[in-house]
Amino acid sequence: MGDMDWLTLRQLRAVTEIARHGTIASAAKALGLTGPAVTLTLKQIESALGLPLFDRTAHGMRLTDAGEAVRNTAAEVERSIFRLADTINEVKGLGTGAVHVGVVSTAKYYAPALVVGFKREHPMIDVRLTVGNRQEVVQALTDFDVDCAIMGRPPKTVPVEAAVFGDHPLIMIASPAHRLAGQIDLSRNELSGETLLVREPGSGTRTSMEIYLGDLLADPSIHFVEFGSNETIKQAVIAGLGIAFLSAHTVAVEVAAGRLVALDMEGLPIRRQWFVVRRSDKSVSPGARAFLQFVVHSGTQFLPHFPKLYEEASGE
Repeated sequence: MGDMDWLTLRQLRAVTEIARHGTIASAAKALGLTGPAVTLTLKQIESALGLPLFDRTAHGMRLTDAGEAVRNTAAEVERSIFRLADTINEVKGLGTGAVHVGVVSTAKYYAPALVVGFKREHPMIDVRLTVGNRQEVVQALTDFDVDCAIMGRPPKTVPVEAAVFGDHPLIMIASPAHRLAGQIDLSRNELSGETLLVREPGSGTRTSMEIYLGDLLADPSIHFVEFGSNETIKQAVIAGLGIAFLSAHTVAVEVAAGRLVALDMEGLPIRRQWFVVRRSDKSVSPGARAFLQFVVHSGTQFLPHFPKLYEEASGE
């Protein structure tokens, strides 16, 4: 290949959007262009490179190795442009910029309050939140789609710097009418015969629950029902469909209101921690730096309070 002077931002964006959406039609909609225009752009770049960038499959358009390389370059170019905007604003002394934060779904109960607190100190910095399960947030870090992420356990598959900013207790919850509600020092074996409402594989909460249950995972009398969100699980437990292992931060409001109870079980609450993480191999924009510093110094105050649990945990 000779030089790449012919390559344009528009072509790179087209490849990025086709990869993201899987179809020309959806990519065109996201770009504000017509389908034929996007098809033509893709043909131009493919013929110039002499390689197909996508495999046309029954499940949509999938990146080839060459397509993956182009998409990665597109992401680098976008990041450089964002950094340039941040740097120019810093030079102008505007204190502006942007930060894109990945948030695991369990943290969405306090992340908006955290952002409001940050905006109070940095009104000119634009914050974008992307919420997903653990796997999705790790993927966003892997793809350089977010500047930093809030999660319960730093990933091992990506080079990251991680800082703790608060406790993250995990508990077993039930409706107040449940047979185990109000009992003291329950052993794990009491869960035999119960219906456990669980998050999908890939969620951090699900992994912690599996570690906690250990051998009980194989107990045929325990019935596991999978849900894709903490919110659905909470409503199902309130309705009496079963019990669930969740982050105390997701149920603080319902427990305080008496709609749910935390079961007093051996080994609970499990004391995990909240981390803010960023890729260690990526330069930090001024906006992202300000956000990271804010979370490390002030993040704890935005976590929901669960005084009773903390007393029990510290008394263990």
